[in-house]
Amino acid sequence: MKGALPGSSSSSGRSAGPGAAEVAPPRPGTLAPGADGMTDAATANGDDRDPEIELFVKAGIDGESIGNCPFSQRLFMILWLKGVVFNVTTVDLKRKPADLHNLAPGTHPPFLTFNGDVKTDVNKIEEFLEETLTPEKYPRLAAKHRESNTAGIDIFAKFSAYIKNTKQQSNAALERGLTKALKKLDDYLNTPLPEEIDADTRGDDEKGSRRKFLDGDELTLADCNLLPKLHVVKIVAKKYRNYDFPAEMTGLWRYLKNAYARDEFTNTCAADSEIELAYADVAKRLSRS
Repeated sequence: MKGALPGSSSSSGRSAGPGAAEVAPPRPGTLAPGADGMTDAATANGDDRDPEIELFVKAGIDGESIGNCPFSQRLFMILWLKGVVFNVTTVDLKRKPADLHNLAPGTHPPFLTFNGDVKTDVNKIEEFLEETLTPEKYPRLAAKHRESNTAGIDIFAKFSAYIKNTKQQSNAALERGLTKALKKLDDYLNTPLPEEIDADTRGDDEKGSRRKFLDGDELTLADCNLLPKLHVVKIVAKKYRNYDFPAEMTGLWRYLKNAYARDEFTNTCAADSEIELAYADVAKRLSRS
C-alpha cells in the first residue's frame, strides 16, 4: 500500500466497497503499483508489467470512504474493467492536503497519475486509457454502436432541473421530463442491436432485446459514463421527491439489475447515505409561492 496524502486514504488495487480500504492482491504475472522502472514504452513493447497508476477520487463525509462523484466512479470502473493493478486514493477536499496541490495545482478529483504523469481531464483520461491499455493484455472497452454512447445522455440534466426546482406548480412538468428521458433509454435497451436481430430465431412475440448492458452483454465505456449518473438519479429522486423509476420500464430495470450484479459497478459506488447527503442542500423543498 502506498502512503496516502495527508487528509486522504489510499488502497491498492480494487476497493472492496464504499468506505473500504482493503488491499486486493495483484493478478498473477503483474506487479503492484510502485514498481520501479515502469515506462509507457515497456507496456507498448509487450512488457508483462502493469503501468504505475494512482487514481485520486473525492472522499466521503468521513474523509476516507468513497464520496459522491459520478466522474470518479467512471474512471474507477474503467480501470477495474481494464484489469490493470492500480492504487486508489480518496482525497478529503475540506483538508486540502498540500501534497495534492503540489501534484495537481488547482485540480479537484478525479484525476490520475500514469507512470508519474498527471492527467486531469476525465474525457481525455478515458481516451488515453483506451488507447494505451490495449489488447492482447487489456480488453477494449469502446462501444461498437455509436448510439450506445448517447443513450440516456439527457437524463442527468432533466434530473438536475427536477431536483433543484422549488415551485410546486412546475414539479409535475419537470417530473414528466425526467420520465420521458428515462423512457427513451428504456426504448433503446429494449430495441435489439443488429447482431441480436441477425442471431434471433425466436417467435415474433419475443423480439425485444435481452442484452444486459447498453452495447451488449459486456460493460463498455458507455456504461461507465451512464451507470454512475443513473444510480445517483435513482437514489436522490426517491429520497427527496419519492420518485421511483416506473416499473413498466423493463429494459431500464433489466439494465440496472445486471449492473448491480457486477462488482465493477457496485464496489465503486458511494454509499447511498453519501449520495443523499451530497444532495441535501441541492434538493429544494417545493413551495406554492
